[in-house]
Amino acid sequence: MAREHIVVAGASGVVGYAAMKLFAERGCRVTAVSRRPPLHDFGAEHMAVDLQDPKACREAFGGMSDVTRLVYAALYEKPGLMPGWVETDHIDTNRRMLENLFEPLSAAAGGLRHVSLLQGTKAYGAHVRQIPLPAREHRDELHAQPNFYWEQERYIRERQQGQDWQWTIFRPQLIFGMALGAAMNLIPPIGVYAALLREQGEPLHYPGGPSTFVIEAVDADLLARAMAWAGDEAGQQAAASEIFNVTNGDVFVWREVWPAIADALGMTVGEERPQSMAQALPAQAAAWDAIRERHGLRAPALEPFVGESHHYMDFTFTPDAPERTAAALVSTIHLRRSGFGECMDTEAMFRKWFNAYQQEGLLPPR
Repeated sequence: MAREHIVVAGASGVVGYAAMKLFAERGCRVTAVSRRPPLHDFGAEHMAVDLQDPKACREAFGGMSDVTRLVYAALYEKPGLMPGWVETDHIDTNRRMLENLFEPLSAAAGGLRHVSLLQGTKAYGAHVRQIPLPAREHRDELHAQPNFYWEQERYIRERQQGQDWQWTIFRPQLIFGMALGAAMNLIPPIGVYAALLREQGEPLHYPGGPSTFVIEAVDADLLARAMAWAGDEAGQQAAASEIFNVTNGDVFVWREVWPAIADALGMTVGEERPQSMAQALPAQAAAWDAIRERHGLRAPALEPFVGESHHYMDFTFTPDAPERTAAALVSTIHLRRSGFGECMDTEAMFRKWFNAYQQEGLLPPR
């Protein structure tokens, strides 16, 4: 069998980075697409392409005749993050980015077999209302909330008609992994917040509100393995034209996992001190620079390290919520019945990623 050639779009992000690493370590030829280079390439070929530029996309992807799979994890987010999720230009830009890449790629790649497309629990309106519990993949009311997911899904469904390739859509919950400057990766802002407190001789104070937000996480490497399974021989038939929720398999509450996070960072748990990270962290850029210098970290300055994720931290920790926040839980029965049954303890996942950032010199050692 010929060596697979896999295009991973959004390779500097949490999901794309995990997928690039997995396929490259499998011995596949991987083309990693992102404007910023990923932290490591694992032998993949990196291409810096602006997916909002159709001409650049035609030049980059129009000659890729041997591509067998596409993992599309590219994402456009606006400054401030959450307000943009319901705005028309956010939806239109994300739709065009997929089209700009896929039109020339699909025309050139006669052997294309599988496309993995990323959605999330915003598909259930979790960012604007209480969702049905547990949220399931096939409910008629989903498309009532404007979302770029529907535009991308409609496009890929239409393009697949009469073609030999298949698609699978994944809806993960909160994703944790390795990425710098990502829009939604909570390891860097939590890590910076902790380092600032430790530098002051403080314990790890809990910054969330009085609410109890019950939610699920997914390890980026586990999600990458689910995407690989969907395009492999083992999962191809079961995953063709299917949509899957994907999580670690357990649930968590930030307040309850906080001791494990503190321990992973070499700290003890402090008081409950609700505060907005979007407001607090930017003012600490110079203090973060001093920590980087003192520990010899390879982590970048605050803004390129945290990206928009301090806004995302506020969204999930709800520091201003005056009362209990509704749960956001999804069913993963469909994925498990279809043949992918991996799971991971979420506390172990937090320890894994904070340790990985420490080993990479992105956070101070434990």
